[in-house]
Amino acid sequence: MQTRRHALQSTVHGFGYLALAGLLRKTAPAASAAQSSPFAPKRPHFPARAKRVIFLCMKGGPSHMDMFDHKPKLAEVDGKALGDNEKIKMLGSLWDFKQHGQDGMWFSELLPNLATRADDLCMLHGMNSENPEHAQALDFLHTGSFQFVRPSMGSWVLYGLGTENQDLPGFVSVNPPHVLGGAKYYGSAFLPAAYQGTPVGQYQKNLKDAKLSNISHPRLSREHQRKRLDLAQVLNRETADRLPENRDEIEGVIESFELAFRMQKALPEVMDIAGENPKTLEMYGIGASGSDSFGRQCLLARRMAERGVRFIQVNDGDWDHHGGLAANMPKACARIDKPIAGLIEDLKQRGLFDDTLIVWGGEFGRTPDDGTRDGRGHNADGFTMFLAGGGVKRGFKYGATDEYGRKAVEGKIHIHDLHATMLHLLGLDHENLTYNWAGRDFRLTDVHGHVVKDILA
Repeated sequence: MQTRRHALQSTVHGFGYLALAGLLRKTAPAASAAQSSPFAPKRPHFPARAKRVIFLCMKGGPSHMDMFDHKPKLAEVDGKALGDNEKIKMLGSLWDFKQHGQDGMWFSELLPNLATRADDLCMLHGMNSENPEHAQALDFLHTGSFQFVRPSMGSWVLYGLGTENQDLPGFVSVNPPHVLGGAKYYGSAFLPAAYQGTPVGQYQKNLKDAKLSNISHPRLSREHQRKRLDLAQVLNRETADRLPENRDEIEGVIESFELAFRMQKALPEVMDIAGENPKTLEMYGIGASGSDSFGRQCLLARRMAERGVRFIQVNDGDWDHHGGLAANMPKACARIDKPIAGLIEDLKQRGLFDDTLIVWGGEFGRTPDDGTRDGRGHNADGFTMFLAGGGVKRGFKYGATDEYGRKAVEGKIHIHDLHATMLHLLGLDHENLTYNWAGRDFRLTDVHGHVVKDILA
């Protein structure tokens, strides 16, 4: 039974904790507070070529032979059935291709703006993955596994490096998809909850309409909010001490509260593009009917990159062209063509391109044949992705698919290899970036993956 004396002692100790916290906050340097945070910048394993990643995720599986992988032989057999099924006929690209840049990269006529950036790109034509189904392939692209729930690559990067801006999330997913894997694509799984991504905007909704709910308090001043939060955090930390088996989850809550408090000022400012030069907006295709939304996403990615956000994912959907290829492929390319070219140019103008790794691609590619004669099927055996910036060769083509674009035959790069190479460019050894969970050291690349040294600058 607790006596009155014990109760008074507990109360006095509680106020003592609050007073101590306030004194420490007033006297300790800001750097000390940052070092106690899981978001604090960390040393890479070795000198890094890139400081941050912008991942341009094309959900649905873009058709590589209609964008970057020119296949004249496929055009020659257009309309013919090369297999046993006479109903499935080969389909040559409906669009013309031309070579661009010093290395003669092929681009279809659907990508006139991106073609002007040929000398900035590292084109990977030998990509291959594990599974030709959207849900599993997207899981694999984002987490390195389609069988179990695993941390997303953005969470691994944030866990390994921290972030350079303590007032913004270190990992942001812009307009993330809510279907299929949904939150898994920016989730931290068994990593501490502090490393999960922060979603901004809604899938397939224009970013200009994004609402920042609960970003500010309608009645309380920041000083009053800070006092309330201090009290809550003392109780949270006492709970973490009392329940060590739940410490990671509670620490995640503590860090989320602190970040949310700091974000009240920082996030609305970074999302407000009103002060951008009109020429910059035009460069991203903002204001044009087809590219406005994705252009806003790419511009937000640049604004976050220059403010120290470590991993920014920009999402675009509707690349699953089983039918309506002739009508929908031009629309899809028009959405991204000018914004991506603008993003590259803007990063270069601001001195950010050399240490920003851009990754473009979807979960797989498409087949060279289709029974509808106006679409393509899923293809995980061979497809194209491209990298740009942070430490990769420029104007460089690597790998190849067969003469019809069905299967990678040269310079094969598995998704595990892509992940290993991305981490390497960030200064992280994919074999040593591990987290012990359930009695085993886990990593993004599982027990696979090789750094593709041939594409490194």
